[in-house]
Amino acid sequence: MQLVSIALCTYNGEKYLAEQLDTLVGQDYPNLEVVALDDGSKDNTLAILRTYEARYPFFKVYQNEQNLGYIRNFEKAISLCQGELIALADQDDIWELHKISLMVGEIKDNLLLYHNSEFITEEGLSMGRKMSDIRNFYAGNDSRVFLMENCVSGHAMLFKKELVSFFSAFDTNSFHDWWIVYMAACNGSVGFINDCLVKYRQHTQANTNILRLDRGQAKKRNALLQIEKEYKRIQVFEAYAHNNFQSFKSRLLKLTERRMKAYFSFSLFFFMYRHQDKLLFIQKKSKLSKFNFMLKYAWGYKLKQLLA
Repeated sequence: MQLVSIALCTYNGEKYLAEQLDTLVGQDYPNLEVVALDDGSKDNTLAILRTYEARYPFFKVYQNEQNLGYIRNFEKAISLCQGELIALADQDDIWELHKISLMVGEIKDNLLLYHNSEFITEEGLSMGRKMSDIRNFYAGNDSRVFLMENCVSGHAMLFKKELVSFFSAFDTNSFHDWWIVYMAACNGSVGFINDCLVKYRQHTQANTNILRLDRGQAKKRNALLQIEKEYKRIQVFEAYAHNNFQSFKSRLLKLTERRMKAYFSFSLFFFMYRHQDKLLFIQKKSKLSKFNFMLKYAWGYKLKQLLA
């Protein structure tokens, strides 16, 4: 029976951690290791982890000497895993106890498998919605689907250790789960099962800008930052050493580079329009909403700067 590693990353997560840990150590899959990597928590997170380490021989705890941030923390946690299959875990979700056993049985020839998830409130109450309500899920080996959007959450994935041999340094311009599934689609097939195997906790954030001062300008600045970040992400994706559909990605990068130097980028808009079946596959929107989304790419970075 294959060893499955669960890479758990934590940081100041004491509030919900024990509830999550109980669902990890309570998995009905018998050959398991939990690799918990704490990123320098200042609360009782590490003490809670040590309690589980003392109780469960397969529970291993590590702590970084300095804070790495969650992307680099997951990258390091994966490197510590010994299992033939690897799953990722956040510190505040709730797993179904058959999650690992079901996914091990369903991964088959796929390099990575992921599942649906149910949204819950901070208090753990169902929100009556699931991930598939807001995203189209993709299965296959066409990595172009993941160039603009992602539908695979880290907590939902299980991948084979052989995928690690195709890793390059994690791209900090995109989330770690996005980068992992992109690499998986470049090197093998990605599979999906519709079971909701994780209760995905949603957190509310207080709005400290009580009077909402300068909200318009802040929104414009954020739009510029988003364009810059997307450009950097496409650069990294296009440069990935194990790419498939390389000519397509090189063309997308070239058009994106032109957008960064221009007032208008109609060529990028028309490229996206022609290939929207791939680039916008994950978006669960109407045709009109997708058209309006693509239309934003007709405006160049210089024009955005001028209007900011």
